Amino acid sequence: MIFNSIAFLLFFPVVCIVYFALPTIRLRNLFLLAASYYFYMNWEPVYALLLLASTGITYFAAQGVAKYENHKKLLLTIGIVLNLLILFFFKYFNFAADNVTALMEFFGVKISIPEFKVLLPVGISFYIFQAMGYMIDVYRKDIKPEKDFFTYALFVSFFPQLVAGPIERSNNLLPQFKQKHSFDYDNVMKGVNVMVWGYFMKLVLADRCGLYVDAIYNNVSHHNGGSYLVASLIFPFQLYGDFAGYSFIAIGCARVLGFKLMENFRRPYFFSTSIQEYWKRNHISLTSWFMDYIYYPMIGRSTKLWWWCCAIFITFFISGFWHGAAWTYVVCFSIHGIYLVTCILKEKRQRKFEKKHGLKKKEWWLWINRIVTFLLVVITLVFFRANTLQDAITVFIGIFANPGVPYEDYANFIAIGLALIILMIKEFSEEYKWRTNISESSSWLVRHVYIIAMIAYIILFGVLNGDQFIYFQF
Repeated sequence: MIFNSIAFLLFFPVVCIVYFALPTIRLRNLFLLAASYYFYMNWEPVYALLLLASTGITYFAAQGVAKYENHKKLLLTIGIVLNLLILFFFKYFNFAADNVTALMEFFGVKISIPEFKVLLPVGISFYIFQAMGYMIDVYRKDIKPEKDFFTYALFVSFFPQLVAGPIERSNNLLPQFKQKHSFDYDNVMKGVNVMVWGYFMKLVLADRCGLYVDAIYNNVSHHNGGSYLVASLIFPFQLYGDFAGYSFIAIGCARVLGFKLMENFRRPYFFSTSIQEYWKRNHISLTSWFMDYIYYPMIGRSTKLWWWCCAIFITFFISGFWHGAAWTYVVCFSIHGIYLVTCILKEKRQRKFEKKHGLKKKEWWLWINRIVTFLLVVITLVFFRANTLQDAITVFIGIFANPGVPYEDYANFIAIGLALIILMIKEFSEEYKWRTNISESSSWLVRHVYIIAMIAYIILFGVLNGDQFIYFQF
């Protein structure tokens, strides 16, 4: 897996050297495009054909949308449908076939729908959503269509964020491909700093947590409620470290080359005081995509509260399917939809209550809300992590009906504890703007010592077995 291996440590510096050595923007973009396709083909060469197909469909559809005003809605619809058909076939066809077969059997009708043995292309949901977002932006006249096919293809396939985001917006990333980025030492060091933090999040925090979580959730019948509880409380940090880790690596890689990708995480687990705030801090690129392209168009100019609630639930229900062809994801995000509907319905009463008792700025009140929000998220993530709905139910029942001493893994617990302490120090320093944030120290020596120390820490305590990022499957 290239982001986690020696291969990437060789691949990326070579890309940087060649990129900055090329004299023109055109040559640099063509080189990055070739590098991006090479990077993607490391998983499976045939994946490049799907990436090219989605790119071609959305490019020509957007050109048509801009050129043929009278037919732009039809052309947009065709572009979206074709992309969704690609996504459906490779990600959801077998899931749909299994569920239709089971439903028919429930009614006493036996049918046989052939399954297709195809590998799920890595990151297919990410680049298809990014490409569809571009088409919709052109349709709305938020941006002008990109005339150069190769520049647009680079926007869809830009290797740092190709397989797991952030899901970039055309008005942010596309214009950057028109600019000539010179080698800048400060940019490089800032990018390396962010990349190192991303590798810490992935290899030390996420993969250390994963050793324990996987041992429990992949063998639920062999464990008790104590183990379920500990694993469920640890899993949010595995998921956060894994996905935010990828995002930081992607943002850092892009920054070294001179590109600025959008922020994707803003300390969601320690500082979210409500589910609403959690989704403003967590997976920002996907959340904003769903809000801008599904939720807001759905509510339109409606002022009816009941329709806002229905729309937010539908949006998160769809988000569950986006995450994977499994009912566990649908249940997870449907519960988040219910949470958000509840937040909307109680918002006025809560504001009135907080104002009456002067709670809004009380630190202890904020921390009560943060803890409650974290626990509500933990409940949903049991479904996210469980292999089946039955496993999730087993975990919930076991926590309350079968308590016991958790599975012991003391050495790993110490490593996880140290990683969490480092995470907390960094995130608290960023949230409260402490001057102790040594990663952004004004001292050249301090910054470089920090990077060297972090690399040494990752090598000593990281799990260096090349496990893939969780979100590669989406």
